[in-house]
Amino acid sequence: MQPCRMSAVALLKAYRSRALSPVEAMQDVLTRVAVFEPHIHATYLLEPERALKDARASEERWRRGEPAGPLDGVPTTIKDNIATKGEPVPLGTAASELKPAPVDAPPVARLREAGAVLFAKTTMPDYGMLSSGLSSFHTLTRNPWDLTRNPGGSSAGAGAGAAAGYGPLHLGTDIGGSVRLPAGWCGLVGFKPSGGRVPIDPPYIGRVAGPLTRSVADAALMMATLAQPDDRDYMSLPPENLDWRIEPAKLAGLRIGLLLEAGCGYPTSAPTRAALEGAARDFAAAGAVVEPLAPFLTQDMLDGLDRFWRMRALVDFRATPPERRQKILPFIRAWGESAADFGGETIFHGFSQTLAMRKAAVTATLPYDFVIAPTAPITAFAAELASPSDDPLDPFPHISFTVAFNMSEQPAVSINCGYSDEGLPIGMQIIGRRFDDLGVLRVASAFEAMRAGAARPWPEPPRAEQR
Repeated sequence: MQPCRMSAVALLKAYRSRALSPVEAMQDVLTRVAVFEPHIHATYLLEPERALKDARASEERWRRGEPAGPLDGVPTTIKDNIATKGEPVPLGTAASELKPAPVDAPPVARLREAGAVLFAKTTMPDYGMLSSGLSSFHTLTRNPWDLTRNPGGSSAGAGAGAAAGYGPLHLGTDIGGSVRLPAGWCGLVGFKPSGGRVPIDPPYIGRVAGPLTRSVADAALMMATLAQPDDRDYMSLPPENLDWRIEPAKLAGLRIGLLLEAGCGYPTSAPTRAALEGAARDFAAAGAVVEPLAPFLTQDMLDGLDRFWRMRALVDFRATPPERRQKILPFIRAWGESAADFGGETIFHGFSQTLAMRKAAVTATLPYDFVIAPTAPITAFAAELASPSDDPLDPFPHISFTVAFNMSEQPAVSINCGYSDEGLPIGMQIIGRRFDDLGVLRVASAFEAMRAGAARPWPEPPRAEQR
């Protein structure tokens, strides 16, 4: 197998046995990027020379039998909005000042300590407020499964790059679905850990950092590094000595809720519903007790959170000089500026919906060991659109299955569970009780094993550039 297609687990095994070197792996990933990147535009600050220098240093450590850490030599990308020392953090928008970050953000610091080769940043939309690859700063990012479609977002480049074979490990962030949505639309494993499990800076309500990978084992491997403590995150969980070496869960006897409609937003499409019902049958055949779960999210909850986020954006816009503010993506600018007439009562009600969502999600899911639900109610939408609604006053009908679990801080993973008639991936979420990150990944590993024969080949670059 080509190194660019290998999992992190397989790469590390090959390094250990000297069947492959970090330099050979990095060279193959860079070759893959060179042929696919003109089509999908997933990277920012791609640094081939630095990557090869770091890979050579890793190769020497492996030669001495002294790897720096558990990810030594593994090609890894970092989302634009996660600070890397000495490099600008544009947040996906042309309105940002490109000032070098003074220090690495906590997840980046942990990955460097573990020896990962950080060879590129990945693209995102303006301020991370779109489930899209559309940005005023980055070139439009496209889905490698179908270049006319969106990869999802806001971890757009991470999702596109992971599906295209840009190495095994990709780090994104998620405040309403921004890891899980690109994972679902790109056929990946995207893990949103429990709130506070992965220290980040700056922390915010519902915001987490998490891995996008092509296997559950790689997501767990990455989590073992990401979940290490960092005092800069004043909202992080107390450190725990968790064993992230994941074995598939025994499904017999587990009580699983099946959520097929969110309660608001888009209705679940027929292909998505069929894929989830097929997954439910697989769980039942393995001995799990699968029961329907009634919708619990309301339009008032989703609209309230939207209004609160709009005001937060408007405050940021007003702190931006007018000449730079005009560079913000028009969709995002119109979305934020629509909050100009909101009063205090409106904003208070909007903020209160974070707690309403939290209560509703925890109450609805408490009777179950785990819940399965669509990652999104629809498959990947047109690449050029900011959102599937293409309406800044109705921007979030597609996040109704994901956002409540940010507010409830429950762990949730997106894993591929099928394909549409057009060959587009369909994602399924597995949601657990708060703090049961390991349980969620174990159930995902069991489902991955059940469905191993149904996985389709990963995308190849178009036409003559296929390798």
